[in-house]
Amino acid sequence: MPSLPVIKQLLRETFASKSAFRVPEPDLIMEDAAQVASFHEAGREDGVMAPVYLFHAMHVSEVVRPGDTVLDLGCGPANQLGLVARLNPEVDFVGVDLSDEMLAMAARNLAQRHIANVTTRRGDITKLDMFADASVDAVMSTVVLHHLPDEAALLRCFAEIRRVLKPGGGLYLVDFGHLKTEAAIRYFAYQYEDRQPALFTVDYLNSLRAAFELSTWREGWRQHLRDLGTLRSTFGVPYMVTVKSAPRVSLSAETRARLRAVRDAMPAYHRTDFKDLVTFFRLGGLRSPDLDR
Repeated sequence: MPSLPVIKQLLRETFASKSAFRVPEPDLIMEDAAQVASFHEAGREDGVMAPVYLFHAMHVSEVVRPGDTVLDLGCGPANQLGLVARLNPEVDFVGVDLSDEMLAMAARNLAQRHIANVTTRRGDITKLDMFADASVDAVMSTVVLHHLPDEAALLRCFAEIRRVLKPGGGLYLVDFGHLKTEAAIRYFAYQYEDRQPALFTVDYLNSLRAAFELSTWREGWRQHLRDLGTLRSTFGVPYMVTVKSAPRVSLSAETRARLRAVRDAMPAYHRTDFKDLVTFFRLGGLRSPDLDR
C-alpha cells in the first residue's frame, strides 16, 4: 500500500484541472560547481536519491549482458552509473555528458570507488556523432532528458538512440513526467528538504517543472522507440516515465541478495520511497522478474 502523503498527491492530480505547464530548466548545462556538488551529495548511495538509484540500477541490470558496451546518456557525476557498473563488472559502460564540471566529478567518483569498467566522453546526447550506427549493445538514461530545451531536442535524442543501438539491444530510459498542478510539483520537490542540500531542492523543483508531458513522451516513443521497448508511467500520475526493453538477462541470486541488502540497510523513509516507486510502476505495468521475487 503506498504511503498516505503519496496517495494524497495521487488524488490531487487525478481530480484537479491542469494548471502547471512545462518551464525549461534555467541552466540547460549544469556547470556551476556548487550545483554539481549538491547534486553529487544527494546522489550518494546514502543520500536522498538512494532508493531511486537502487530501483533504476535493478532495471538497468536486467537489460545489459556480460560483454556489452552500454551507453549512458547524461551520466552526470556518475553516481547512478557507478552503482550499475559495480553490479555489472563484465560490462563496459560509456558515460556521455555535456558538462565539463560533471565529467570532472564523475572522474573523481569513479577513481575513488576503483571502478574500472566506465569511461566518459563529453558530448551532446541529441547528436551522438562519436558513435557509429548500431555500435552499442544497450542504452540507458536516468532522470536526464528533462534538461533538453524543447520537444524537438527530445525527439532528436530518441532518433539518435535508435541509430546507435544494435538490433535486439537493451534500453532503459527514465525521467520525470510533467504533473498537472504546481502544488504536487512543490510537494515532491520539498518532501525531504531537511535531508538534502538547499541547492538540490531548487534544482529538483526546476527539474519537475521542466519535465516533458506524457503525451510528448508517447509521440517520441511512437516515432522512434516503439519496437525497442515499452512505454510506461507510474500509475495514475506520470510522476516518472520509462521506456524499457524486454529483460535480456536474469540477475544472479548473489546480485539479488546484494541489492536486497542495500535496500534493507536504508532508513525507513528510504524503504518507503522505494516501495512506493515499485508499487506505482508495477500498477502502471512496469514489472521486474527480479523486483517481483
